[in-house]
Amino acid sequence: MKIRTHRPTHAAAFTLIEIVITLTIIAILASGSIYLLKGQIDSAKDTRVDSDLQAIGLALQSYESRALRKPTTEQGLKALVEKPTIEPVPENYRAFMKDMPKDPWGQEYKYRIPAQKSKDDYDVWSMGPDGKDGTDDDLGNWKRGTPTK
Repeated sequence: MKIRTHRPTHAAAFTLIEIVITLTIIAILASGSIYLLKGQIDSAKDTRVDSDLQAIGLALQSYESRALRKPTTEQGLKALVEKPTIEPVPENYRAFMKDMPKDPWGQEYKYRIPAQKSKDDYDVWSMGPDGKDGTDDDLGNWKRGTPTK
């Protein structure tokens, strides 16, 4: 008595068209997710700038309470990190930030006193994604769309 084993003539497999359709669906879902995620990243960068501006503003207030004035435009935000060498040099200097943060696009924050856009007596801003000063994408301690005084 011989036992016969039944072997199928065709092995089970996916067809090329099934694989292409599956990969197309995955690509569409991935591109939609990336598009939605990009908006979240832009929003996170704006939030980071707001947070940095608040920290810098607090450091400027602390500097002013100790030195009895804010740093000049020429001294800049660097005065919050190291003792200024340009007059007026504060007598009892203290650093108020360990290091100056850079904006999310890798640029240094800008500082000017007196203010031209802010309701505060100073302007602090990021040049935004384009890296150019004075354009509509600049983010600062003023409301967006505020004209220069």
